[in-house]
Amino acid sequence: MDSFSLTLAHSADADDVFMWWPITGKLDPRPPHRPITEPVLNTRPFVFIGVPEDIQVLNRLAIEKAEHDITAISYGAYPRVADRYRITTCGSSMGRGWGPKLVVRQGRDDLTLQGLERGETLGSPPTIIVPGLDTSAFLVLSRLIDVGRTRVVVNPFDQIVPAVASGEGDVGLLIHESQLTFQDHGLKALADLGVWFNQRYGLPMPLGANAVRSDLDQRLIPGTLDLVVRHLHESIRYALQHRAESLEYARTWSPLKGDAELNRYIDYYVNDLTLDCRPDGARAAELMLGRSIDWLAP
Repeated sequence: MDSFSLTLAHSADADDVFMWWPITGKLDPRPPHRPITEPVLNTRPFVFIGVPEDIQVLNRLAIEKAEHDITAISYGAYPRVADRYRITTCGSSMGRGWGPKLVVRQGRDDLTLQGLERGETLGSPPTIIVPGLDTSAFLVLSRLIDVGRTRVVVNPFDQIVPAVASGEGDVGLLIHESQLTFQDHGLKALADLGVWFNQRYGLPMPLGANAVRSDLDQRLIPGTLDLVVRHLHESIRYALQHRAESLEYARTWSPLKGDAELNRYIDYYVNDLTLDCRPDGARAAELMLGRSIDWLAP
């Protein structure tokens, strides 16, 4: 039987490698991200090639080139690729009682959430450092405050904490592991966007999605989409069922080395809504985007 290689692009962080190692093999976190083990699941006739990358880079590659067969994407970016990709009901990150953090340095009492909400700040417009203009975090932030009254700068997600701590920016919008560690760097939270979303809509906040090129049946063989999404779902299920091994591997990709912190982080990002975001997560995503979504389910 012929085999077909499919690129599976994902964030270069602990939760994504936790989900996908059963079908990509474990990847070396040092360049060039080569597999250091074989996949544990039989995915014939497909071979999944893991491609770890910053989420804003993946958003841009999906928008500009539809570069990868399967890709992590921010829900906020999905409307711009909906003609080329379908979102899978598995693989999503949903903020349920938590979410991206808006942070400032300790002692910056001149910067308050109320002031940012009203566009009232002391002195010049504050600089807000964000992980990407296409991210779900920035989309929700734009509903919470008037970002037009600020200076917005984009940095890779793992460089935002040091940039705010050093004074390079006034406010930071944090995603991924830094949501758990920002206080260790002299920062304090002004808001948790996930909590705000939960309180406003009564639903989990959609963060990251998993999307598959909608033309795979035409490019490869009929039934590819259905089979691929079943493999993706099974990979997440296997990773959760073999949690100890998955955590030990995820640790090599994470700045969180303590067991309690890493477990907490994985619980945030890989859970029942990751296996299947329906119904609440799917409803939240469609509400946030103001459009229906043609979901791809196993």
